[in-house]
Amino acid sequence: MKPWRIATIATALAAAAAVIVVAGRHDQSAAAHLASPPPAVRITLPAEPGTYLGAYAPGVPGSYANVTEFTKATGVRPNVVVYYSGWQEPFQVSFANQVAKHGAVPVVQIQPTGIDLSAIVSGRYDQYLALYAQAVRTYGHPVIMSFGHEMNGTWYSWSNGNSSPKAFVAAWRRIVNLFRSNGADNVTWMWTVNVIEPQAGIPDPQAWWPGSSYVTWVGIDGYYTSPQEQFVSLFGPTIVAIRRLTNDPILIAETGAAGAHQPASIADLFAGIRSYQLLGLIWFDADTRKDWQLISLPATAAFRLGAEAYPRVGS
Repeated sequence: MKPWRIATIATALAAAAAVIVVAGRHDQSAAAHLASPPPAVRITLPAEPGTYLGAYAPGVPGSYANVTEFTKATGVRPNVVVYYSGWQEPFQVSFANQVAKHGAVPVVQIQPTGIDLSAIVSGRYDQYLALYAQAVRTYGHPVIMSFGHEMNGTWYSWSNGNSSPKAFVAAWRRIVNLFRSNGADNVTWMWTVNVIEPQAGIPDPQAWWPGSSYVTWVGIDGYYTSPQEQFVSLFGPTIVAIRRLTNDPILIAETGAAGAHQPASIADLFAGIRSYQLLGLIWFDADTRKDWQLISLPATAAFRLGAEAYPRVGS
């Protein structure tokens, strides 16, 4: 999600003040501060191609209303719903319960804005992360989690040129290990990269790869920004680069199209996902600098048509 698509985190500071206690010693793990966790909650999501159709809608996680409007407009009920979470913001249990009530899985994109990744590695935030992990474990349903998405881009404090790939990898591994040690095995870990754009200085994400034992799925973010854009040119090079690293399932984790070419781009998007045997997609249904929302009748019809041939969970 580029800077002009950053979701507003309205609850972060107030919620954090209520739940965050900074560990006294940075080199201690959170397990030393907290009681031993109960047995792990083990949940594994299906990973068949063409399984997931998701959405981001403005107002989440404070409200589910715009997700409902997305369903009304498209006739498609998302089975994954994403929200963007500020650093030290707690797990949004109420929203996750709403998502589950609607037969979907929450996708949490944790954004460590302004945070020194080495502080995560040293253990400064272990107790926050342990409390988060325990809340996810207690939730007891599947959760898809990502940390520091689009790290091979240049627009975030944790991304290329602003923080080192080595620090990112170490932070990712520490977070995953903390969740596992606190029994949150209901998490699907999605490593989310931006599409490779050499002309824009967005490189192959290999340097940020945490290793197969720390990743469940790979997410790729990319947008149709012109009528000439095609799936094979937009996502193809990044898929090839990912396949050099891992055979983990791939989800188009954030995408959209705007303008008169929106219906054609949507048809191409669904065709590309089928052709490359990917998990599915999450549509960024928001009006930002460009209007990615599915509003026009041709666009909603194209989305509905693409979804009709989709063998989805819960359909």
